[in-house]
Amino acid sequence: MKKADILVLDFGSQYTQLIARRLREQGVYAEILPFNVSLEDIKAKEPKGIILSGGPASVYANDAYFCDKGVFELGLPVLGICYGMQLMAHHFNSSVAPAGHKEYGKAHIDIIKDNALFKNLPKKQIVWMSHSDKVENLPAGFEVLATSENSPFCVFGDEKRRFYALQFHPEVQHSEFGKSILKNFAKYACECESIWNMGSFAKTQTQKIKEEVKNDKVLCAVSGGVDSSVVAALLASAIKDQLIVVFVDNGLLRSGEKEQVEAMFKRLGIDLISIDASKLFLERLKGVLDPEAKRKIIGNTFIEVFEAEALKHKDVKYLAQGTLYTDIIESSVIGASKTIKSHHNVGGLPEKMNLKLIEPLKEIFKDEVRALGLELGLSKDIVYRHPFPGPGLAIRIMGEVNEPSLELLRKADVILQDELRASGWYDKTWQAFCVLLNVKSVGVMGDNRTYDNAVCVRVVNASDGMTATFAHLPYELLENISRRIINEVEGINRVVYDISSKPPATIEWE
Repeated sequence: MKKADILVLDFGSQYTQLIARRLREQGVYAEILPFNVSLEDIKAKEPKGIILSGGPASVYANDAYFCDKGVFELGLPVLGICYGMQLMAHHFNSSVAPAGHKEYGKAHIDIIKDNALFKNLPKKQIVWMSHSDKVENLPAGFEVLATSENSPFCVFGDEKRRFYALQFHPEVQHSEFGKSILKNFAKYACECESIWNMGSFAKTQTQKIKEEVKNDKVLCAVSGGVDSSVVAALLASAIKDQLIVVFVDNGLLRSGEKEQVEAMFKRLGIDLISIDASKLFLERLKGVLDPEAKRKIIGNTFIEVFEAEALKHKDVKYLAQGTLYTDIIESSVIGASKTIKSHHNVGGLPEKMNLKLIEPLKEIFKDEVRALGLELGLSKDIVYRHPFPGPGLAIRIMGEVNEPSLELLRKADVILQDELRASGWYDKTWQAFCVLLNVKSVGVMGDNRTYDNAVCVRVVNASDGMTATFAHLPYELLENISRRIINEVEGINRVVYDISSKPPATIEWE
């Protein structure tokens, strides 16, 4: 079992992942476990400290969530955040009740006593509150470390036992010194060293892959996206001669994508089996209008094509997938097991083909995957490219998918990407693409009337894709994008800009 410097027990906060990410950013390896994890499993990880996350429950409610009480008897530093603070107070026989004044958003705190958490930090800070309960009295053995206007016990702690409790969320960016507070907890309370990085991860994983795979062969499907490309590069660094990498061209790729993928793997010295199945995919999509039907056809056809290739390699024992840490984190606050979601279209193949899964990225976040990609020698163009959906351009064409529509969309999309890169906006945004609406409108070009297609430009900002806001691109840039698409792509006479956020809209249109 892999060891962890700090364990984060998840009580259902929307910010739990941020706690682990903030610690990892500073070289401290943190893992997230469900709040009801057994004490034996905690001990097996040999942590140097434990963090209790926030959560939506109340400790005085009938359905309150509690961790094993033995957590406080391990002799380890414990940091309670929001609900975790109230849980700590409740455990040590303090009263927790509904707050007369609920706090959501920015608040000011005053540090009134020197302590490990606030070492070398300002005495006055802006933090981010999000709570409706309050601790009414200080637990025995604890002392107040910081106060706020609405909370005399905003931060309290027991320096001797190294127990600390925060009413605010240090993990969110709105808490101006939150990252430093978490670092101080790790460094001064837990005595953790900042040695976690992608170089050490790559070295460890390479050895782990060699030991697990031994002399067997591994099959890896790549899409050209970040996750699958990094998986292939990592596997190649460990078992290059035993790796079979397969790329399926479904005819729904962006302009030049196939060539870019082939060139990348050639540069890396990794043999790539490239299969052109575009005609098969387009034939099966003919006349299909429903978005879900498109997805199912594409997914099933991919499995069929991939399986046919896989069966040619009889001695394959493993199937590699780009599962990330976010896919396997136990996010359910009731601790129920959760089905792991695969980002690849090979979900049903392991059982069907009697293959063992190998998921070398399952311990890291998306930003760490990008850092690992650079460590392994992937180009920045690949590592920092925008996300691209599995069904490809099929879900960016409203209605039937056919070659003429794909060509229109590709040409418009190339212009959008060119303009974003030239203006420096590509790297400032999470995702950018065009949508062919299959709606025609009247226009005038020269002295002639036109009746052609409308295209929607969609550019969004996000940190993980779970929520997103539309990018506030300069009007001049939007004008250049529109002008070029209309002038250079025959068949398009109107460009609109999508200013919807997620939620309520999704990033993709279908």
